[in-house]
This record gives sequence, C-alpha cells and structure tokens, in this order.
Amino acid sequence: MSLPLHHAKPEDADLAAARSDSIFALLGHLGVLQFMGEDAESFLQGQLSCDVENVGLRSGTYGAYCSPKGRMLANFLLWREEAGFFMALSRDIVPAVQKNISRFVLRSKVKVSDASNDIVLVGAAGPRADGALGDVFPDLPAKPNEVCRQPGTGTIMRLRDGRFVLATVGSSAPALRQRLAVSLKPVDARAWRWLDIRSGLPRVSAATQDQFLPQMANFELLGGVSFDKGCYTGQEIVARAQHLGRVKRRTFLANVAAAAAAGDELYSEGLGDQASGMVLNSEASPDGGHDLLAVVQTASRDSSAVHLKSQGGPVLRFLPLPYSIA
Repeated sequence: MSLPLHHAKPEDADLAAARSDSIFALLGHLGVLQFMGEDAESFLQGQLSCDVENVGLRSGTYGAYCSPKGRMLANFLLWREEAGFFMALSRDIVPAVQKNISRFVLRSKVKVSDASNDIVLVGAAGPRADGALGDVFPDLPAKPNEVCRQPGTGTIMRLRDGRFVLATVGSSAPALRQRLAVSLKPVDARAWRWLDIRSGLPRVSAATQDQFLPQMANFELLGGVSFDKGCYTGQEIVARAQHLGRVKRRTFLANVAAAAAAGDELYSEGLGDQASGMVLNSEASPDGGHDLLAVVQTASRDSSAVHLKSQGGPVLRFLPLPYSIA
C-alpha cells in the first residue's frame, strides 16, 4: 500500500540518523569551481559578496555571486589553498556560473575551471564526528569557518553549526569513506540537505537563480555578505537594501504536509493570485511532510496563513530558525 505524501517512508533510516546519530554523506549535489592565477584574489574580490581578502589558508566563508541587480546567481562555501580558491555550490548551476563569471576575467591572470569531477565533497555531523575526524585530521578545526589540511587526505572546514565539510581528491575518497564508516553512519545526500534546511542554510539552485537578494535568503546573517569591502557586482543594490532596511522578504523555516520543491510559489491570504514567496529548499522530514526554507513576505508570515502552490494549497507551519532575524 502506498503511503500519503505527508508521511515519511518508514524505511528512511537516513533522515532519522541525521536527526539523532553521527553521520557522513557524499555531497554529490554540490560541485566545485577552482580559481587559479596571481590575480584570483583581486578578481574574486570584485565579483563576490564576501570579503575574499580575509580568506586565508586557515579560513573559509560563505558568499554569494550576484547579478548587477543584486540577485543571487549562486551562493557558496569558499576556501583557499596553495593552488587557488575553491567554491562549493549547487552542482546544477556550475556550468552557468563558470560561463558567466569567466566573462569578466578579461585581462586578469585568472583561470576558472570546473573541478567537480576531481574533488569529492563529504559532510560529517553528530556527536561522534569530532572524534572520528580527529583520527583523520590531527589538526581538526575548532572554530566556525576554520580550515585545516592533512597531506594526502584533503581539506576540512568546520561550519557555523558545528558540522564539517571535507574536500578530497577522488583517488583518496574511498579510503576516507572507509575510515569514517568505522564511527559514522553513511547516509544519502538528502539527509545532509535536510540538515542544511534545519540549520537555516539556503542553497541557490537552477530553480531559484536570479530570484533573491542575499538578505532575502538571510545570507548576511550567515556571514556571506561584507558591507565593509569595496565594490562587487550587485553591491550597490545589496548595500542600499541593507542600509535602508527595505528587505520585505526573509527566509523562514517551515513544514508542510505535502511534497514541495525549490521554485514552488507560495500564496498568502489577502493577496489573491499574487505570489507572496517561493520555496528555496525542500526535503522530506523525519517527522513527516517536507521541511522547507521558504522566502516569504514578513508581513504575510506574521499576519496570515501561507499556502503552498495556490491559495487553496496546504498551509505552511512555521518553525523556529536556529538564529534570529532582526
């Protein structure tokens, strides 16, 4: 007998493990762009919302790549190695972002390449993650955004919520997975994406490109936007929205008793057929239904019911984010 859409599958142990166990996952939904050359730092400083000059060999950051209108064409995790800068972003937009950002290289000494097939990304989380990773990386990052490396194994970064992302070359990945599996449960990438949602960490994909200012995705709250650096593409509009306080939409955490997908429109009572928001990310929840990161008008969030896909669609049940929205 088939199960209703609003129930999680009983055999879906991966989601249950992500909630209460120690896990690792291959992050195949993410790709990697590499930026090499003596002008890579200055080039990226003029293109990205984060302060690239402050990214050293021991640190990383979130950031956004925006259109001239300030809308995010991508958001990402950025770190630096001797070989250049590496950007982990949604895999389905890697070719488009590579093509777009390469148009601005001009005479700069920068090479932009797709390293998605060369670098394997692994996520690890849970109470046993530190111990398991400490056996692989003796110099384990202790602080958020801190980066460490182990020759022959790869690079590791601690995220702001305590989870870890590892980047390793493909030839080292099988041995790394075997070592992690001694203490951590391997899970599917959807379990990791659900953890992202519960952490309030958005991911721009092909379905949501060029839709949101960074602030609409709470990205300045996650350290992905610097308001002290110089100009970058879209900076004027992003800065104006921040300083004038005119961000009318924000990203909220919610659950809905139905299947949902990135790009689905949201509707609020009182606005008729005009969409009041959009689903940014969605994954099945171990508690049933789908958990969402939903970009919604703050007025609608506070004063009316928000429906999925239509005015008569399922109602979103809002949940507390792990950080505050001013």
